[in-house]
Amino acid sequence: MFLTSSLRTIGLATLICTGLAAPSLASKASQDIPRWLQKHVGTGTGQIAPIVLDRARALYLEKHRSGTVKNPCYFAMDATRPSTADDGSALPRFYVICEGRRTFKAVSSGYGNGRKLAKANFSNGRQCARNFSNAEGSKLTAGGAYITAESRTSFKGYYQSSAGTKPFLRTFLLFDGAGETSNARARAIGGHRAMFLRWQCRMERPQSTHADADGFVPFGKLVDYTSGRSNGCTTWSKPATEHILKTADGKPTTLYIYPSSKDINAVAKAIQRGKSPQQSGLYWHAACLKTIGIPKFWPKKTLQPIINEWRASLPKQPPLELPLCK
Repeated sequence: MFLTSSLRTIGLATLICTGLAAPSLASKASQDIPRWLQKHVGTGTGQIAPIVLDRARALYLEKHRSGTVKNPCYFAMDATRPSTADDGSALPRFYVICEGRRTFKAVSSGYGNGRKLAKANFSNGRQCARNFSNAEGSKLTAGGAYITAESRTSFKGYYQSSAGTKPFLRTFLLFDGAGETSNARARAIGGHRAMFLRWQCRMERPQSTHADADGFVPFGKLVDYTSGRSNGCTTWSKPATEHILKTADGKPTTLYIYPSSKDINAVAKAIQRGKSPQQSGLYWHAACLKTIGIPKFWPKKTLQPIINEWRASLPKQPPLELPLCK
């Protein structure tokens, strides 16, 4: 469980982690950033860590200069930050930065929850992420460089609202990766609203364009997991989703997710050698590092065979058939 006192002292703890102890990272990130943006750089709540901004800006400027992206805004995410505050409210760790417009927006975001298998436990807690991977089926976040791609809206089923029975449609913004994240499409990695429909039964609605051959549609209950974890995708609250989709839909831009595998391995080695990340000029959010101990990156070549073997061992299940709604 996340230590209650850690978030109450988050300002002090995070300064210890990066602000004062790693001046080289901070100075590198702030050499040419606009003055208005500098006030948002830091490790306090609502701020972006220097190294995260440095990586995100470098990626964006490279792709913008080459003409790959023309969007005036870019995205960044710090997956080393905690999910929620003591009162249960979601904490920001995803950033929308529009330098031409001089706007900076920090919103909450989910990270991959992983799995707990017999041969490998790579599950993550609700508050802080310890495990990361680019393996297909791992349900984990993979840090690195991405470019947003097209969006797809899909029907998930019907639910009961105050205005009656309504269809739930969720838009998914695809990400294209590079290097270790190049399998983002194969992993179905992207961003969407942190909400799903928990199916309960089949409802007869032959007039619906979403009905199956027998005239039925799934019916269920909406579940909002804004303050929770995801299946490896980036997930946002309703207002954040609307803002991000408005920014990126049809207008590709860059997204840098921190930490990469090299960052994770470097932090792990430093801790194993008895050094704190800041002593080695590295960054990890102090509150979460205290919670997780040592972070771990599971390479695809290591984890994929374990996942494939687990999948092959699962008994064959008959197709899911929901009961009829009463």
